[in-house]
Amino acid sequence: MKILVMNSGSSSLKFQLFNKEGLTVVASGLIGAIGEPLGLVSIRYLDGKGHEQHIELKDRIVDHRDAIEIMMKLFQEKQILSDVTQLAGVGHRVVHGGEAFHEPTLVTNDVLTEIHKLTPLAPLHNPVNITGIEVVMEKVPCVPQVAVFDTAFHQSIPEHAYLYALPYSLYKEQRVRRYGFHGTSHAFVSKAAAEYLGKPYEDLKCITLHLGNGASAAAIDHGICVDTSMGFTPLEGLVMGTRCGDLDPAILFYLVREIGMDINEMDTLLNKKSGLKGICGNNDMRSISKLAEAGDRQALLAFHIFCYRIKKYIGSYLAVLGGADCLIFTGGIGENAVSVRATCLAGLENLGLTLDPQKNNNRSDAIMEIQSDSSPCKILVVPTNEELEIAHQTLALIG
Repeated sequence: MKILVMNSGSSSLKFQLFNKEGLTVVASGLIGAIGEPLGLVSIRYLDGKGHEQHIELKDRIVDHRDAIEIMMKLFQEKQILSDVTQLAGVGHRVVHGGEAFHEPTLVTNDVLTEIHKLTPLAPLHNPVNITGIEVVMEKVPCVPQVAVFDTAFHQSIPEHAYLYALPYSLYKEQRVRRYGFHGTSHAFVSKAAAEYLGKPYEDLKCITLHLGNGASAAAIDHGICVDTSMGFTPLEGLVMGTRCGDLDPAILFYLVREIGMDINEMDTLLNKKSGLKGICGNNDMRSISKLAEAGDRQALLAFHIFCYRIKKYIGSYLAVLGGADCLIFTGGIGENAVSVRATCLAGLENLGLTLDPQKNNNRSDAIMEIQSDSSPCKILVVPTNEELEIAHQTLALIG
């Protein structure tokens, strides 16, 4: 029997297929550029002889329903999953669970209706997450599905941290509050760090930095999340690939008055044209780092703005926690961008964070320590695995 995990983004579908026993990976892949003129399908799997195979295809992928159809067709063609009845369960990443969902939840029609109601809180993500659930319902209605919410891990944040200083009625009537995102990743890496350090999770105090095209920070006190950088939506907080992060909201009033910008234009501006892309025209940190090293002024500026915002959050969360056992870097940038880690930590020695440049230059697929021997706070690079965390939570719920 197998467990399938689907992690849908606004224009992508990541998936992993696990053996139910031991949760070993049978196949994994990415279907990207969904809705673009030319999409990419990439899948790795074990053939019948135990050898790894890798296939890449380029084709027009209309929407997420089409992407799921392609995934299932490949499973059957390559005999990865000869029959959908071999599925013991399907786990889905669902971005927004609002206040309704505090933990992984078995999907029912009522649950799906509630997720639909939360779509205005995550208009780019919840609809594609729902599509995945509905397609599986159609194809294999007897297979249990589990929704694992990005927001659930952050539901432990205290009221004084999740409320905005707006009229309280907006919270009571419209549920306007901080929700936080990337919760599955923050949960996975913090648990992995506790195990690595040989420390009970309920004793761990740490700061987690999930740095990718989307980026967020979290403060975890004795195994419980007490604050996070993303807010009502994934727009708040750190500078991201195309999202601005924190800004003065009065800027929007100014743009309306001075250039007549409307709501849709502001949405596009803040979510798709800002962040690293807004500063230097590029939202890939690998390219930005190379351009910065070559002397490109805008790329260098974008790089330093990105790192400076992270440094501010590290300092504020150390204050919230009253010190930490470890600081964790994860995500595509956090795990691979040596220069980002070094720049974020420069000058934080007086806060107990001292980087070892030589260790920081190492590469590893496992957890890696990059602090100096004199650093009282551990600095860890922890590879995230949201799909494995979703598989664990799915299996725990379906039994």
